[in-house]
Amino acid sequence: MAFLLKELRFKVPWGHLAAKAWGTSEGRPVLCLHGWLDNANTFDKLIPLLPQECYFVALDFSGHGQSSHLPIGMRYQHLDYVTDVHRVVTSLGWRRFSILAHSMGGVVGGMFASVFPETVQHLILLDSYGFYPVGSDLLMSHLKKAVIHYSRLEGVDGAKVYTPESALQRLLDSNPSLNSDTAKVLLQRGTRPVSGGVVFSRDIRITVNNSVPLSQEQCVHIIKSIQSDVHIILANEGISADLMRGVYTDLAQVLLRGYKEHLNKRFQSTIVDGNHFVHLNEPEKIAQIIANHLHEQPYIHSQL
Repeated sequence: MAFLLKELRFKVPWGHLAAKAWGTSEGRPVLCLHGWLDNANTFDKLIPLLPQECYFVALDFSGHGQSSHLPIGMRYQHLDYVTDVHRVVTSLGWRRFSILAHSMGGVVGGMFASVFPETVQHLILLDSYGFYPVGSDLLMSHLKKAVIHYSRLEGVDGAKVYTPESALQRLLDSNPSLNSDTAKVLLQRGTRPVSGGVVFSRDIRITVNNSVPLSQEQCVHIIKSIQSDVHIILANEGISADLMRGVYTDLAQVLLRGYKEHLNKRFQSTIVDGNHFVHLNEPEKIAQIIANHLHEQPYIHSQL
């Protein structure tokens, strides 16, 4: 029997947070967190392959997908997305649940599992290390770029109108890890029709990278707080390959050592063939790994 799929809305002071849910609310709760500039549809191909006794809720972070944009003059920060998670699980009445998170969603999930360790049972990270340290040598330049970018966006009215074909090409050009079919999946939730074509529904302000400015040492220290088990599923042509080509060639190893040292047997990592969007492009490569992990420990359903 196919999953029951429905749309959810969670009221917030500036509007609502949107989400989509698979399964029944009596199932094992799993919160799914998407990556930067993406939306809840990133899990559309994967979730139907996962255990149907689970209740999967895929959130659109603020300013993404069908969630409301923050008020004018406000900035988006990764810590705001941690607050989004807290608002949603509180509204759902979840006291203990699992997190399945991709890319930036993994950074948010890692931070949430550290700050609210008693609530997270499984933390499954898809091509994400759960944290993204910013070195002191880049912190100032990172901050300067963010301030300048936000200043340029102040007072920008309206959004560029695309034809459906040009919107697809725009997304493919900016994210070569997607293919035409999977890009269309994200565009179904990531665009809205207007006169003359479509516009991207995401807030233009989220294009500013506002990661939490933590050092490697701080990230490893925070890892100590995690009480859940953690399973990192990396793509061999995904984020690890990108990091090795960049500045932080040792970032991955520092974080992996931190997990191994402090979580011991509660930590696992797996490498699969694929790119950063393997969960969307080729979900069958990771579905069984995730299913096995969700079944590893007995679960007791509890709500507030």
